[in-house]
Amino acid sequence: MEPGKKNRKSLLLKLLLVGLVILIIGGGTAWYMLTKGFGDTANTKADYTMNAMELIKEFKQDDAIANKKYAKKVITVLGKVSSIEPVDTSLNVKIEDSTGSYILFVFQQKDFSDVKKLKKGEEVSIRGSCSGGAYSEILETEFITFKRCSLNK
Repeated sequence: MEPGKKNRKSLLLKLLLVGLVILIIGGGTAWYMLTKGFGDTANTKADYTMNAMELIKEFKQDDAIANKKYAKKVITVLGKVSSIEPVDTSLNVKIEDSTGSYILFVFQQKDFSDVKKLKKGEEVSIRGSCSGGAYSEILETEFITFKRCSLNK
């Protein structure tokens, strides 16, 4: 065999081997990212603990700054239940201020029995992941949503 063809064949073999290794690593990383779940919020340390009315006030003052500070953070919120609303496969607990602005906490089925025991006007401590807030032009209110919520006991 000519020396040039041997070197080309060796280089091609090395490139195929490197490509295979990259493919295996990339596939493993993709599988990990796609199957990775979230930790239970009940067992996660809160980044912030605050009163519901103060949180609403911060979002009403400037929701862009508040979103930057609180979105995707685990927060423990203290306040009085305004209402409990069943929606599809979840239960929503709403805490509202006097202007109609509100925080909505979404609970999954594993927490239904505890959430159903809550009463309107009851003081609660709820930990959840803040999804952010926005101002509704139509309703003229600020709303903040939380997901993966759990009641603190």
